[in-house]
Amino acid sequence: MATTMARPPFHDQKTGVRYDCNNPDHAGWLRKESVWLKDWRPRFFVLKGSNLFFAKSEYETPHGRIDLSSCMTVKSAEQKTSKRNALEVSTHETTYFMYANTEKEKDDWIGAIGRAIVQASSTYQGDNNNGDSDSDDEYDYR
Repeated sequence: MATTMARPPFHDQKTGVRYDCNNPDHAGWLRKESVWLKDWRPRFFVLKGSNLFFAKSEYETPHGRIDLSSCMTVKSAEQKTSKRNALEVSTHETTYFMYANTEKEKDDWIGAIGRAIVQASSTYQGDNNNGDSDSDDEYDYR
């Protein structure tokens, strides 16, 4: 009988809300630019619903969360970062930069995050967003 490790929940210190990080929509390793020191650190990312969590290892408690319901764009960022396979996720408050090991991984992340943004937007607006977005060229929501 195989056992799988459960990921600990993310605990939002501001709101007290705990977010389950198991059974993600997409997960994997990316390098993320640190906010303060501007160096690139490996982080395990877990996309679940409209939340993108990140941790130092796969089964460690996530120490960060990007709320994709407030996300404006997800797109390639090679020119801005001078890194191959780079992407950016922009919210009203912050722009996060990450990069993947391969172009396919980058494209998979952009697609998964783009779909999560569209779903969060559709849920929030109470409609079924038909794709008439100004940012069709920035993410693939197929």
